[in-house]
Amino acid sequence: MTVVLEHLDERGIVRLTLNRPEVRNAFDEHVIAALDAAVTRWGADPTTRVIVLAGAGPAFCAGADLTWMQRMAAYSPEENVADALALARLMRTLDRCPRPTVALVHGPVFGGGVGLVAACDIALAREDALFSLSEVRLGLVPGAISPYVARAIGLRACRRLFLTGERFDASRALALGLVSAVVPDLDSAAADLIAALLQGSPEAQAASKALLHTLEGRRPGDDALMLETAQRIADARASTDGREGVSAFLAKRPPAWRP
Repeated sequence: MTVVLEHLDERGIVRLTLNRPEVRNAFDEHVIAALDAAVTRWGADPTTRVIVLAGAGPAFCAGADLTWMQRMAAYSPEENVADALALARLMRTLDRCPRPTVALVHGPVFGGGVGLVAACDIALAREDALFSLSEVRLGLVPGAISPYVARAIGLRACRRLFLTGERFDASRALALGLVSAVVPDLDSAAADLIAALLQGSPEAQAASKALLHTLEGRRPGDDALMLETAQRIADARASTDGREGVSAFLAKRPPAWRP
């Protein structure tokens, strides 16, 4: 069975679907490797406009496959660290992907599944989505996903949710900032969001994502940050898409990148 399905449409929209519905799309080393490779490959393709991450069957992702976790417990310390680093690299790959990434979330979203949501740029949740950072209830910790979850919902919320492992619904996920919207129909909401993303310049979207990473942990007013951000807008003005966008606006025509 193909554990991650890949579909590309004529607009450059790539849909990656976790495809282990019999275990609620729980991931193991094969899913991690396949998803990392797919996001890396499509993210580097200049014709890709948006990467959508979804789950087949009744769940988005129930976290780590417990059979896989049981096998890892018998690994040597060195093997265990190497295996855990694969998940950490996947989270970084998703987070640093130059293309817009959108998670379409439904049903159970547990453990590492929450990490996948947090690492994407935008997450839409169906009303039935149910979340849990359940690692402590298994004697584990949310290690590799923790930087992305903490950035999304804040350390204070993490103190409670990491320590209790309690479940929370889509409305609370929205209030926490883990998801961007709660919707009755994911496909319809995704279509509207993708249409909005296709209005933007691919070059500018990639540059904006890189800019956001630059801002992490920096203080406004810092001299080095001012110079760096000024350089980034100067580069954008002189870029191919920057020149095209301004010219198109002044000529009252759509820019070349719009479908």
